[in-house]
Order: sequence, then C-alpha cells, then structure tokens
Amino acid sequence: MPTALLQTPESTHRVYLQDCDMLGHLNNARYLDYFLNAREDHTTQHYALNLGQLAQQQNAGWVITKHHISYLRPARHGEVVRIRTQLIHFDNSNLVVEMQMLHEDGLRLKAVLWSELAFVRVDSGVRADHSDALMDMLEQLDVEDVDYDPDGFDERVRRLRKELKQLRREGEE
Repeated sequence: MPTALLQTPESTHRVYLQDCDMLGHLNNARYLDYFLNAREDHTTQHYALNLGQLAQQQNAGWVITKHHISYLRPARHGEVVRIRTQLIHFDNSNLVVEMQMLHEDGLRLKAVLWSELAFVRVDSGVRADHSDALMDMLEQLDVEDVDYDPDGFDERVRRLRKELKQLRREGEE
C-alpha cells in the first residue's frame, strides 16, 4: 500500500533583517513571500510536485485569485518561525490553501493566510479542470477536519488561537 501523503507539512525559517521594517518586524508584504516560498518547498519536498514542470507538462498551473490574511503577532528580526501549510478546499479547478506562521515552538500563532487559487491554461489564461491524477492527489491532501466556508476566515482564526491556547495550558500542567 502506498505511503499516505503528509497533509500538513511544516518548516522553520529565520526572519532576516532585509525583510523587516524599521521596528524590526517582518514587513507585511514579506509575510506573503515567506508563506508562498514555504508552500512551494512543501509541495516539492513532500509531494514531488514541481509547479514549473507541472505548468509545462499540462500547459496549466495555479494562479492566486485572492488572499485573506490576519496579522496577529509580529515576527521579529532574527526570530525562527514555523510555517505550516495545508489544503483545506478544492474542486475541479480551484484550491484553497491555509498557511499558518507560528512561534518556533508551534504554540503561538503569528499570522494566518488563506490563498485561493484557480487552475488556468498557460496559453490562454482560461480556467481549466484538474487532471484525474491531480484530483486523486488533492483528495489525499484535503484536510477534512477544517470546515471551509468562503466567509469563515475570521472564525477559523479564532478557532486556531483557542486551540493553541489550550495546547499551551496543557503544556504548563
């Protein structure tokens, strides 16, 4: 039986001075770079999915259509942050990926991002359907315990914060 794919990969990243504002906080625009770079690393490492090669092979690829982001705590210069990414919704031609930036211990949420993506043809920019093989992979990756609601971003952030607060309390006992 094939090995199950890791639904929620994570990695750590150091916050560099060049990415920070004059207060030493990660610049708001750079959060997107950190999140998207982490997701690309995760798809390459855990799913052997090279997004550039996929676009060439299928003449189609994912483009971002919308971001929802919540900045909760600053990521500071020199700090190591943990980034988790996971697929929380998909259909024939769309994806929603949730990305979380946390303190290095994984117990304090710094930011949450939902990125909505559409699968489009490279030559025309017209929406395309995922191949059967992609649909099979997406089915394995979909995190079913996250109830995706297009208007539920703020509620999801509240739930995550509550879950992490509970984990911190349990760690103190």
